[in-house]
Amino acid sequence: MRFMILIKANPDSEAGVMPSEKLLTEMTKFNEELVRAGILLAGEGLHPSAKGARVRFSGNKRTVIDGPFAETKELIAGFWLWEVKSKEEAIEWVKRVPNPDGGESEIEIRQVFSPEDFAASDPSGEIMKKEQELRALTESRLN
Repeated sequence: MRFMILIKANPDSEAGVMPSEKLLTEMTKFNEELVRAGILLAGEGLHPSAKGARVRFSGNKRTVIDGPFAETKELIAGFWLWEVKSKEEAIEWVKRVPNPDGGESEIEIRQVFSPEDFAASDPSGEIMKKEQELRALTESRLN
């Protein structure tokens, strides 16, 4: 099972304040544990929302909204993508994450859909076949 681990933004991350050397060291050590355990698929920090944009959809209309965005507690500062056996395993790993800001913080855990989850919507299997081809092409480009 794949899970997206979402690190919530805080006022410092939104202000572009870089993590301390201590936190970077702790996070690097934790990432090394994830790699050794064979569960880390990807992970990155994100620039503040001031450098981002949103695209709002309304029928056929598209509206671009430039950052920053107001609700810091609803923003994401970084992520990991993990392959684990269960949500419970993901929770146990998240409990070991160094606290991103030392005070109150929150990390969200969300399961990623797998192609099999959409089987009922694709009775012929054609969409699944195309999805597998696209995944294989993406993998080949990464290697």
